[in-house]
Amino acid sequence: MHADENVAGPVTVVGIGADGWAGLGEASRDALRAAAVITGSPRQLALLPELGVRCLPLPSPLLPNLDELVRDHPGLCVLASGDPMFYGIGATLARRLGPGRTRILPAVSSVTLACARLGWPQQDVTVVSVVSQPPQAVLAALQPGARLLVLCRDRTTPALVARSLADGGWGASELTVLEQLGGPAERVTHPRPAAELSGTGFDDLCVLAVSARPDAGAVATSRVPGLPDDAYETDGQITRRELRALALAALRPGPGRLLWDVGAGSGSIGIEWMRVDPLARAVAVEPRPDRAARVSRNAAALGVPGLAVINGAAPAALAGLPAPDAVFIGGGLTADGVLEACLAGLRPGGGLVAHAVTVESESLLHRWQRAEGGQLVKVAVSYLEPLGSFTTWRPALPVTQWQVTKQ
Repeated sequence: MHADENVAGPVTVVGIGADGWAGLGEASRDALRAAAVITGSPRQLALLPELGVRCLPLPSPLLPNLDELVRDHPGLCVLASGDPMFYGIGATLARRLGPGRTRILPAVSSVTLACARLGWPQQDVTVVSVVSQPPQAVLAALQPGARLLVLCRDRTTPALVARSLADGGWGASELTVLEQLGGPAERVTHPRPAAELSGTGFDDLCVLAVSARPDAGAVATSRVPGLPDDAYETDGQITRRELRALALAALRPGPGRLLWDVGAGSGSIGIEWMRVDPLARAVAVEPRPDRAARVSRNAAALGVPGLAVINGAAPAALAGLPAPDAVFIGGGLTADGVLEACLAGLRPGGGLVAHAVTVESESLLHRWQRAEGGQLVKVAVSYLEPLGSFTTWRPALPVTQWQVTKQ
């Protein structure tokens, strides 16, 4: 959203914990007493004493009705869970109205309370929210020894996350469920392996703590590009591990950066781009429906269910997509207009990497390199394989890689 001067303000946002009114500071209490209207979830509103102020529940869905809510209720005070600027409505309102038209009065966040109960230094913890994304999103944040706090949607979330961990090779991870933190009904479960946690007997207001431990033989145990090839479901159309690592190093994934993975095959480039940083974004474009479906399955299994998958052929499938910061072309390079469309769509300063394995596609890259500059690299990789009772080096097809930055 963008600031809109037609939307009234200012708006006060008060963070409230499970301890309700008793846990609020005087500034927050004064703001609620002075409000013309108080809005929040029914659970949050029930935590307040009678203040003589009109109370109304937040509209659902919230975002399409947010402008009208603020405009029609001058002197509005919004209740939020814990710290409103941490995955909360405070951040949404600050983006919408601007910091000068929002007053934020935070309470202690559930993450701070969870770290206090667990004895975990907060700076050493990774936070993942699955309130609005699938539970598999936790998988991308896992590394051996990592500590995660998962913000849950409801009481079903701990078991769903546990199942995703067990299916993804992290069933040995220890899970702790922390419910109603800071309130009179607070409860902290004893740690148990992900493979053993099930059921829905938790409170809807819960946080899940994960001490990450991979199972023996687990393959997807790093966020560094270059996962083993067998981490993917594939029909053979995949950028091999060594070339994948080289390509991603040239593409430079990072927070907020958008990648087009054109001719995605098994989706490995887009998936590992997104695994590097939780704010990285990617669109995988794949013409074959069976492969497009496989990309989606791989993305979910490897913790990036937010990867956008487009079943269509470039260049037509690229029309209307947001401009990327980087482009990878792994398939369909020689199709008419693909390279032109990718370079035209790329933001200035963005990088393009293309791989060629045939004489025709390599010749095409030579012509483009002469016209646009950049670097051509030929990579030949051999793998040790049995040959009868002996072993030998079996060379893979050499790959020509073009790396170029759009001027």
